[in-house]
Amino acid sequence: MAADWDGKSRGTVLGFKIFIFFIRNFGITASYALMHLPVPYFCLFSGKNVRALFYYFRHRQGYSFFKTCISIYKCYYVFGQTLIDKVAIPSGHREKYTYHFDGEEQIKELMARKRGGLLISAHVGNFELAQYFFNNLDPDANISIVITDLDHQKIKEYLEQFKRNEHINFIVVKEDMSHIFKINAALAQNRIVCISGDRYVKNAKWLEAELLGEKAKFPLGPFKLATRLKVPVLFVYVMREPKRHYHLYARKVDIEHNASLVLLEKFAAHLELVVKKYPLQWFNFYDFWDTLKK
Repeated sequence: MAADWDGKSRGTVLGFKIFIFFIRNFGITASYALMHLPVPYFCLFSGKNVRALFYYFRHRQGYSFFKTCISIYKCYYVFGQTLIDKVAIPSGHREKYTYHFDGEEQIKELMARKRGGLLISAHVGNFELAQYFFNNLDPDANISIVITDLDHQKIKEYLEQFKRNEHINFIVVKEDMSHIFKINAALAQNRIVCISGDRYVKNAKWLEAELLGEKAKFPLGPFKLATRLKVPVLFVYVMREPKRHYHLYARKVDIEHNASLVLLEKFAAHLELVVKKYPLQWFNFYDFWDTLKK
């Protein structure tokens, strides 16, 4: 796999239909158990992805060889659990999960302004579930979530049927960059826009910052947008914890106009704290630090 992310992730509509079938007929716990079936396949036959995870755990987290191998398996399994949760919560099982807000007052302040705002997150935890935290605070909150899986339009369309809040919509990243206009339009309509700041897509503009002791490329777009628009900016993460518990972290960020790199460095520093606390929820299954081909 190229050092830069190609905008594609594994998964099919059929896979999500299987999850939904098991959730409806056997329950969430049985669906988690099902995840032990495909995980060995990915560990054995996803060579490039496994090498990327090996580098992350062995060289960036500093694990032993044995702990690294075990962590790769656990990482895939936890990722599978987050996919199940992503289906289970909006399809009628929300009450079977618990939620904790960390920085709730900052979110409430943002929503009370009703002037829009930008939330920057990463592909750690289960960020798309942020909508349900917001729904707890304000059922009428207008939220747009930017999705970076370019090849998953059919999956997003399939999952739309389980979305119960008409005030939430997805903006899918497109190669023609049309999503930029949709993001600007959403902010102009005073919507809250959630966007990831960690995946640099090939041929897109990028910035470089240090994460876990090694330089990596990050997309310019989210940070340029955040430092040009006069809207509040928060770093937000939704992290999975034991016993079907989700913990939302929200931190308001001071913005310097047109200082994209400064904002990126703040983001990278905060992201590093998150992945050190939740190392198994690093879901960038590619050569993030551009080191493997070297």
